[in-house]
Amino acid sequence: MTTRLFKGLAIAFAGAIVAFSSGARAEITVLMSGGFGLAYQEVLPEFERTTGIKIVTTTGASQGTGPSTIKAQLERGAHADLVILSKEGLDELSVTGRILRGTEVGLATTPLGAAVHAGSPKPDVTNEAALRKSLLEARLITMPGSTSGMYIKDTVLQKLGIADKVRVRVVARGVESTKMLAAGESDMALGPVSELVHLPGVDFVGALPNEFQLVQEFTAAIIKGSNQVDDAKRLIAFLSSGKASAAIRKAGMEPVGK
Repeated sequence: MTTRLFKGLAIAFAGAIVAFSSGARAEITVLMSGGFGLAYQEVLPEFERTTGIKIVTTTGASQGTGPSTIKAQLERGAHADLVILSKEGLDELSVTGRILRGTEVGLATTPLGAAVHAGSPKPDVTNEAALRKSLLEARLITMPGSTSGMYIKDTVLQKLGIADKVRVRVVARGVESTKMLAAGESDMALGPVSELVHLPGVDFVGALPNEFQLVQEFTAAIIKGSNQVDDAKRLIAFLSSGKASAAIRKAGMEPVGK
């Protein structure tokens, strides 16, 4: 009886240790836009492996309207410890008091570019005249309704004098824009270079001319009220360190301060 009781207690004790260890594992929830996604996905496994911190990632648009924006999700009560989005979108969140002051860190910058359906002839977008001609010849142009798409629609097309002469479809997210392009539903996608490279069914064309550029900075910050501030700071430090630089450049971006 004593032996059986001892074995039972030992099993229960071991189970309690496992349950405690599992429950004690730190977990961070990141809410991020697609602009930093390629680099983030490449380096995240190393961070989780070396720190033991589990990362739960959800996505949203940096700016715009509709329920998919990061701001709208937070207003609905979505949980996040840390956000990664365009500096313009972060500024909007800061105004509402949702960001823990002093935790903002720039991670990477990326210019605006163009892409076409894989295998299609690549149009010239290297200067104003060529860009205007290429856009006018496109059957349909897609772009995200976030920071980049807002700028292209309201500034680039206006400066080119073709805002009312091109057929444009603005979708909620960059991933939706490139999916349409890959499926052959559009002829060209415009947006951050980091959302146009290394995608199946899509060929990157090049960056837009300097006079039509918006170089976006993707920035990380901690949400006020997070219970994982220290671990969130570790993730930001990792993403802004040299350990992420190669992945950032591979994704068509430049590390901030590197």
